Amino acid sequence: MTTPPPRHGQGGPPLPLLAVLSAALFVAGLITGALLSGQGYPSIYAATGDRLGYLTTQPQALQWTGMLHFSSAVPLAILAASLHARLHRLGVRAPGAGIALTGGIIAATALMLSGLLQWVTSRHGQADATALVLHDLIFLTGGPGHVVPLGLLVAGVAVPGLLLKLLPRPVAVAGLLIAVIAELTTLTLLITEAAYLLPVRFAALAWLIVAAIQLPADRRQISSAPAATATPGAAPTSQEIP
Repeated sequence: MTTPPPRHGQGGPPLPLLAVLSAALFVAGLITGALLSGQGYPSIYAATGDRLGYLTTQPQALQWTGMLHFSSAVPLAILAASLHARLHRLGVRAPGAGIALTGGIIAATALMLSGLLQWVTSRHGQADATALVLHDLIFLTGGPGHVVPLGLLVAGVAVPGLLLKLLPRPVAVAGLLIAVIAELTTLTLLITEAAYLLPVRFAALAWLIVAAIQLPADRRQISSAPAATATPGAAPTSQEIP
């Protein structure tokens, strides 16, 4: 009787492709909106006239930006689920993998909502308080509502990446720093100046691309094998975070 070949977990979609696709669609939304409108997207802290002027006269820019940002949330959600599965396959049983999944799903949901609200705003063009409320909601869902959970996704990968040496130490430490800054964007709800921290989203997207490339596909690729510290004769066990 022949011995069946060893079973390996399904590889899933390529992590770098998902990370690059999500980042590319998000940046494309910003660039397309700027090209169509001839100006940058207005901040909620801008003058009321400037805000209403953009929201009522740039329907194409709003539609394209909203569509591309909505689209970028799809590969982001798939990336979060794939990273969660990869971390489990690498032996991570601590909350880090679950935190990454939760943060990624919330970040993707918030970005989807922000994109849909931009599309809704483009449909009516009313220069009244309703437009300003929609603009605030677009900012909240696409700003701290997206960046804070995106930081959780980064932290959920960076922490086990550091403790289990799944990622190069500089990459993991950089991820932790990015995650901390992302969480600090919560202060945007109280302090106007904290909005300057929101561009950390670009560092987070770039970090996810690097991590997706660096993260090993399975435990056989981990340079520091746990067998080196295992008790002689003991059966191998799953690697876990202390």
